[in-house]
Amino acid sequence: MTQAIGYAAQAADAPLEPFHFERRALRSTDVAIDILYCGVCHSDMHTARNEWHNSRFPVLPGHEIVGRVTAVGPEAVRYKVGDMVAVGCMVDSCQQCRECTAGYEQHCLKGATFTYNGLDRVTGEVTLGGYSDHIVVREEFVLRVPEGLDPMRAAPLLCAGITTWSPLVRYKIGPDSRVAVAGLGGLGHMGVKFAAALGAHVTMITTSPEKGEDARHLGAHEVLVSTDKEAMKAARASFDFMLDTIPVAHDLHPYLQLLRREGDLVLVGAIEPLPPIHGGMLVGGDRSVAGSAIGGIPLTQSMLDFCAEKNILPDCEVIPIQQINEAYERMLKSDVKYRFVIDMASLKQDRQAP
Repeated sequence: MTQAIGYAAQAADAPLEPFHFERRALRSTDVAIDILYCGVCHSDMHTARNEWHNSRFPVLPGHEIVGRVTAVGPEAVRYKVGDMVAVGCMVDSCQQCRECTAGYEQHCLKGATFTYNGLDRVTGEVTLGGYSDHIVVREEFVLRVPEGLDPMRAAPLLCAGITTWSPLVRYKIGPDSRVAVAGLGGLGHMGVKFAAALGAHVTMITTSPEKGEDARHLGAHEVLVSTDKEAMKAARASFDFMLDTIPVAHDLHPYLQLLRREGDLVLVGAIEPLPPIHGGMLVGGDRSVAGSAIGGIPLTQSMLDFCAEKNILPDCEVIPIQQINEAYERMLKSDVKYRFVIDMASLKQDRQAP
């Protein structure tokens, strides 16, 4: 076992503070990673504050991890010491069910083990995430960071990136696609970048007219302000596909009207009960509403490779770990463009005996 330090919340109403703990010894196919950068996700905050009522304290968040390999288990063959690697939302699964063998580990029929707030499949201990100096992960869930990809800005790709990339690939978005992205935040800004890079004609839908310039800078061809009734009316039946990144429950009807015949609206932001949908909105235009959750390991690696090839990276603000509680408050106000990333070198000043 190795001594580790990170930032954890001891209770739902407690701030994240320095936390000393032990990482497990290497198992046969494990990889030990010194963490260089860790992205900050809304899920981190929800879990730390037990807003989903499933938190296991202490909660040590972080599932957008980039670092360097420092050791490998005796049977590990995929990575060597010094490799730049990444870890996303999962660190294990059964590896045997039909979902795992198809590369959809996030849908493991026996339940995927998440990077934090999960249960280790061997010991049953609660998993502790990337707001820490190092981590140990089985090699099947470690991803290679392609050469030339900025490791700091790559970190949010491990959640915000794959969450938006997955449905675009699944629905075969390409040069003939007219795509709308609803909501301009951590997810939405990646959705715009990816859809534009895939050759689609991209429209950003936002409630804030002032975000129009940002959206165009990110690659959007047009901006539609959802509070402009006339503009929304004029845009009816305009889009083949809509990526809905709005993070809270909302009425889908205004957005469904914007879809063409056989258009698809995919939810990636709201994971809570939604207002009822009038069946006629779906039946009348052969429209579909679907959901999408992150992506499996093969798809995540293909996304990282695509980002390296096309030089696509999130827009990030780097912070020291000591500012994490302030960052959570700023996230609530959407006061970040568009993703916080923790420079884990800042942990050095907290590395004292507990």
